[in-house]
Amino acid sequence: MFTYYIDLAVRSLKKNVALTILMIVAIAFGVGASMTTLTVLHVLSADPIPQKSHDLHFVRLDARKVNAYHPGDEPEYQMTRFDAETLLRAKKADHQALMTAGSAAVDPQRPGIEPFFADGRWASTEFFSMFEVPFVAGNGWTADDDTRAARVAVLSSALADKVFGSTEVVGKTIRIADTDFQVVGVIGTWRPTPHFYDLNTDVYGKGEQIFLPFSTSRELKLNHDGNMNCWDDSEDSQALNASCEWIQYWVELDSPAKVAAYKEYLVHYSEDQHTAGRYQRPPNVGLPDVMEWLQINKVVPPDARLQTWIALGFLLVCLVNTVGLLLTKFMRRSSEIGVRRALGASKRSIFAQLLIESGIVGLVGGLLGLGLAWLGLWGVQHQPTNYADLAHLDMPMLAATFVLAVVSSLLAGLLPAWRGCQITPAIQLKSH
Repeated sequence: MFTYYIDLAVRSLKKNVALTILMIVAIAFGVGASMTTLTVLHVLSADPIPQKSHDLHFVRLDARKVNAYHPGDEPEYQMTRFDAETLLRAKKADHQALMTAGSAAVDPQRPGIEPFFADGRWASTEFFSMFEVPFVAGNGWTADDDTRAARVAVLSSALADKVFGSTEVVGKTIRIADTDFQVVGVIGTWRPTPHFYDLNTDVYGKGEQIFLPFSTSRELKLNHDGNMNCWDDSEDSQALNASCEWIQYWVELDSPAKVAAYKEYLVHYSEDQHTAGRYQRPPNVGLPDVMEWLQINKVVPPDARLQTWIALGFLLVCLVNTVGLLLTKFMRRSSEIGVRRALGASKRSIFAQLLIESGIVGLVGGLLGLGLAWLGLWGVQHQPTNYADLAHLDMPMLAATFVLAVVSSLLAGLLPAWRGCQITPAIQLKSH
């Protein structure tokens, strides 16, 4: 019976090709525009580390002066070096890592390749395990390397290929910032999107190429990239006791009880620092997980959400137009439907057949809409935005395109199909 309904629907659609094309195009443009903007929003608002996003927490303290303080103020977005290194030594979490962004000159010491600057991350050893950084060779450095500010480095596979022509480079020496470093690991493709662990740098960037121990970066006085907030004059804003916040500090806590306990520890720590005279404000701490941190920072661009709502509104307009076209088409077939009803066809069968006809329109419109979505995403990829290269249809969004097209057309066909199956056979037969 289902194949019979499909055959009837195809025949009906062929009878008025112009109207059929108009409906398909309306669905296609609505779906194409919606899926383009929904795909961009999906990429920009995705969970960057779904397997651990509830276990990773960004630590926030408030070491600022008391002037301009208002109860209820948010804690600072970063941490002083003194606080970060003190918390790291305390090891009160399951895992913890301090870090900051930087860049350094790389000297390939190979004919034909000039020295160049590469983006880097100066971090403590557990950075790699906490964020599940994939290695293609070697591993990260050790806690002992952190302690002694060892000259060791982890490279991205792209940088290893550029400098050495291979990723099998563990044990080799690379010259960074006029200093020789031993390569201890090479990471594979790794680009968390958004760049959640440090939102002060490029939120949708391609990631770092060099990873060095934080202690080493301080000993060599490597530069720091990103925001810095200082409230006292200091000759060296990156010194251990400088009143400047510029470090990101993350902890891993695998249960709500541990989160509560760590937050209490931070409150006590703040009270101790207040007693010691370092903190002037009352304890003010924060411990958001990954998705909460992204929400606090309003990572998704407002224009992306606005464009999505506009596109969905356009889809609604297209559906309303499709409803009108389907209603016109079905009402023109009143006599045919009346004869079928007189010959014994039930309202249910008429309704099913008309709805299948709407579904075919949606399926074909979905195929065309998919092409339009790809075209729209191609346009996004050529825009001067830092997330342009991320705009692509993955399998979930590909499936969503067809679901949206078919469901939209079925919804659009509900009223016309219901009106069509209500046609009274006697009136149609009498008119003939």
